[in-house]
Amino acid sequence: MSLRPRSGEQVPSLTAQIARASNPGGTTAIWVRDRLDGLWCDEDFADWYPRDGRPGLSPAQLATVCVLQFLLGLSDRQAAEAVRCRIDFKYAMAMELDDPGFHHSVPADCR
Repeated sequence: MSLRPRSGEQVPSLTAQIARASNPGGTTAIWVRDRLDGLWCDEDFADWYPRDGRPGLSPAQLATVCVLQFLLGLSDRQAAEAVRCRIDFKYAMAMELDDPGFHHSVPADCR
């Protein structure tokens, strides 16, 4: 696995627009993104990855989902399903709306 850092990843505009419209009062995931954005980035983890191999998942996104998982008391399966299905999670992780997410074993591997 190698790392292709996502530098300064911004929330896709359509994801942000729909997340705000569908959750006008906000959610925990939106709050986390808005308050903790920039706390960590892929470059912070670059030394942990080899320089070659197939691209791995964004460690900054994985850190974000682990924080959300803890705050909301979600199992690994529930967290992976939330990333796949919830717009506010896609917003928090700066994902396109059609991003399929990842397998439920990924959060455990990250921890």
